[in-house]
Amino acid sequence: MSNDDEFYDAVTGLDSDESYEGVSESSYKDALVYDSSRNNGSKPQENGVKKHRTSLPAPMFSRNTISVWSILKKCIGMELSKITMPVVFNEPLSFLQRITEYMEHTYLINRACSLSDSIDRMQAVAAFAVSAVASQWERTGKPFNPLLGETYELTREEQGFRLIAEQVSHHPPMSAFHAESLTGDFVFHGSIYPKLKFWGKSVEAEPKGTITLELLKHNESYTWSNPYCCVHNIILGKLWIEQYGSVEIVNHSTGDKCVLNFKPCGMFGKELHKVEGYIQDKSKKKLCVIYGKWTECMWSTDPQSYEAHKKAEKKGDNKKHKHEEPVGSENDDADDMPEVQETVSVIPGSTLLWRIDPRPPHSAQMYNFTNFAMSLNELDPGLDAILAPTDCRFRPDIRAMENGKMEEASQEKERLEEKQRAARKQRAKNEEEWSTRWFQMGTNPSTGSQDWNYSGGYFSRNYQDLPDIY
Repeated sequence: MSNDDEFYDAVTGLDSDESYEGVSESSYKDALVYDSSRNNGSKPQENGVKKHRTSLPAPMFSRNTISVWSILKKCIGMELSKITMPVVFNEPLSFLQRITEYMEHTYLINRACSLSDSIDRMQAVAAFAVSAVASQWERTGKPFNPLLGETYELTREEQGFRLIAEQVSHHPPMSAFHAESLTGDFVFHGSIYPKLKFWGKSVEAEPKGTITLELLKHNESYTWSNPYCCVHNIILGKLWIEQYGSVEIVNHSTGDKCVLNFKPCGMFGKELHKVEGYIQDKSKKKLCVIYGKWTECMWSTDPQSYEAHKKAEKKGDNKKHKHEEPVGSENDDADDMPEVQETVSVIPGSTLLWRIDPRPPHSAQMYNFTNFAMSLNELDPGLDAILAPTDCRFRPDIRAMENGKMEEASQEKERLEEKQRAARKQRAKNEEEWSTRWFQMGTNPSTGSQDWNYSGGYFSRNYQDLPDIY
């Protein structure tokens, strides 16, 4: 199998350094007509709000019987991008569906739309940016790599949005998405190139690509990129996740900027999950501080109160650390996860921006899914007649895994990968280029960089001539 033929459902994908720093330009080429009589083929509750499922058809398969090292040791000297992981290390969602989890806390965008002050709006947008990655907590399963041309749509009338995503590139793997308010208040779009690096004991995901949020009423455009995500103890020990790196949110209309620091674990584990940052105006004057944990909640306060609190906290830490041992000092084979401090020390006078929703009690048996994630692959009666045939709800490998049929899932995954390779070879033989259907390469007016822009038309439901990818 050649390098170009390899389907990247692997530990790492470093074969190409090619990337696009921009994201898709929003386009209102679909009419925003809200028809309350259409409910995607599902039955509403008595109060008129659609009821989504709260569990999967089958619990997750135990990974304890399969060792990642048993796979890696057979591939010494090979490029890591050639290592295809067993389906048991996946979760029953496509990466397109995983992207859709950004929309779980859409109420924060709606809040930003309703606020009259630009700094208040930035606080709401910053809270949304943190909340968008909160579902990563304890999600150690790998989403399925989307097939080229794969799509996913989601309409949530109760949350007031609809979304379309498409796998627009295979080398490098690039996923583009476009979400819009059902009432015309906002557009949220982007393209993600998940670049993975294998570091021996951990896998680091760099979500290359820029995300754009447009608040149409205020004529504002915000852009940012997500933090790094690292899964520890791939070879030995208990899997655990941390996110780290600087996230810079820019309001291109006002010049306001929010800089968020997702802190790495640190020597004593005290910084695990912490996020701290500030909002400044175009003259670089710090107006407020934002702090909290991406696994729990985010607060805002004034810079003076924050600095006073940090000074008092530092005095207490200096005394405490004299009696502590660094994390992992007794075990060099595994990166021990620090004891999680589940509460944030709230500075008096702070304002709560966001608090995470509790996960369902059976989440640990369901791939640590949130309630929102639990419903993303749901296929209601009648929905199959509405969706595009490329929608990943129709992927047989993901559906089989969701139903607990692991052998069938593995066989279907292999069949789909081989079908994709054969289709690519046929295009090469015929000297044909792949053509995306719902997104086109263009320019993001906010950043000036190349982006995958939504070209419109998806919700017109004209799905003729779509590729047969399943």
